[in-house]
Amino acid sequence: MELLEKVLSKDNLNNAYKQVYKNKGASGVDGATVDELFSYIKEHKEEILDKIRNRKYKPQPVRRVYIPKENGKLRKLGIPSVIDRVLQQAIVQILTPIYEEQFSDSSYGFRPGRCCEQAVIKALELFNDGYDWIVDIDLQSFFDEVNQDKLIGIIRRTVKDGNLVSLIRKFLQSGVMEKGVIQETKKGTPQGGNLSPLLSNIMLNELDKELEARGLNFVRYADDCLIMVKSEKAANRVMGSITTFITKKLGLKVNAEKSKVARPNEIKYLGFGFYKKFSQNEWRPKPHIKSMEKFKTKLHNILIRSRSMSLDERMLKLKQLIYGWVNYFKIADMKVFLERTDEWIRRKLRVIIWKQWKKIRKRYTCLRKLGINHRDAYVTANSRRGYYHIAHTRVLETAISKERLNKRGLVNSLDHYLKVHIITN
Repeated sequence: MELLEKVLSKDNLNNAYKQVYKNKGASGVDGATVDELFSYIKEHKEEILDKIRNRKYKPQPVRRVYIPKENGKLRKLGIPSVIDRVLQQAIVQILTPIYEEQFSDSSYGFRPGRCCEQAVIKALELFNDGYDWIVDIDLQSFFDEVNQDKLIGIIRRTVKDGNLVSLIRKFLQSGVMEKGVIQETKKGTPQGGNLSPLLSNIMLNELDKELEARGLNFVRYADDCLIMVKSEKAANRVMGSITTFITKKLGLKVNAEKSKVARPNEIKYLGFGFYKKFSQNEWRPKPHIKSMEKFKTKLHNILIRSRSMSLDERMLKLKQLIYGWVNYFKIADMKVFLERTDEWIRRKLRVIIWKQWKKIRKRYTCLRKLGINHRDAYVTANSRRGYYHIAHTRVLETAISKERLNKRGLVNSLDHYLKVHIITN
């Protein structure tokens, strides 16, 4: 059976539909939602399949959206229509097992059973084996710069079904709609589509093969690649030769300003930083300073006292943020940071609660109910000090204690970290 027919088989399309529906996601240029998908497929399925088999199917342009990056710039995303997402997912389900046999063990991004955590642990192993000079090559706007002809040529080596290759090319060249204007896409593979991650791995597998042929140690997650060697001289040599390979053989651009030769403590990789633990003479992971600052900013946005939100809603949002962040960085060393963060969160919550009590009588009554004696409750309730100062007093810390906040629904990041922490050595 030709690969295209496997893609268009009933079972494969049903599984693709279920995956797209499960993922939800925004609408494409036609405004159709995933909730409307079933009825649309039921009505137009045979028409769509007939067009695909006769190479007459034309994917809709992707809808351009922008999301902010940490550096203040904007990342481009392209949102396909829901029916195109189903077709792309159907292709991914058939091609992934085929390409998994070709992909490198040092590649971790967008692959089944692999994750960021594994990439960081592998990098640490190499650092501690003495490969602690790093070639950190930054690919400039990778998803926007992919040479489509080179990519299709690489795909043709494996995919011998011309009809399927033709369909993939159509998705690459479907165009992008921005502010009602359709623009051609003669290069790149837009981020946001189901097919894009697989295509990026197919392209960058060429880099993996080159690095393996040279006997180099590396870790790659999507377009984030670290090459590890044992000396600065070797690192500079690799930087020059691999930059030439990427530019001339793959047709991609290397960002000279961001690419560098560095030591582990000088890089940020997948949100992680690294430090040397001299007592054990080993490199250890930690959240990068920028990751910690971003976490504190998100916490602050939840804990702004002027923001209209119930205490229950704040507690829920805190729980979701803390669980997600700690689970991601669970292999990192960060006890002290989380302990201080928890103290800061509790103080901010005391500020919010103190402000909600507002009037002197309400404050006095609440303090007394929480076990504070008459004199301390009276003095504190009548204090003219600022919210933040009052929140740090013995009286409020006793009345609105850690235990009481926990019963109210507060999750302590340090407690959760100690439950899920994975020791990497």
